[in-house]
Amino acid sequence: MNKDIFLTNNLSNKKEKFVPIDEKNIGMYVCGPTVYDDPHIGNARPIVIFDILFKILKNKYSSVTYVRNITDVDDKIIKSSNEKKISISDLTKTVIKSFSEDCKYLNCENPNRTT
Repeated sequence: MNKDIFLTNNLSNKKEKFVPIDEKNIGMYVCGPTVYDDPHIGNARPIVIFDILFKILKNKYSSVTYVRNITDVDDKIIKSSNEKKISISDLTKTVIKSFSEDCKYLNCENPNRTT
């Protein structure tokens, strides 16, 4: 059974049928966390939602590319690294590691690429 996928269009605030530009190559680019402090429930919610959508798309289409960005330079990060007296690199590596562990714990699939 090959059911249609409907998503809410934020511009129209209506459910619309998902019609891909190219059925053989679905692209999904999503915003990930800004890594300035320990992950929290606000970071987990979109990751779980995007993971569910990724799994639904993979079930219907043969090729889905899932890209998640991680913001690792930002005013909040600079402020946090200064307050903690550690480098931006050390701070972001630590928070990215913690975020990745949380994603694994939540049983979320890794994106094809992270930027």
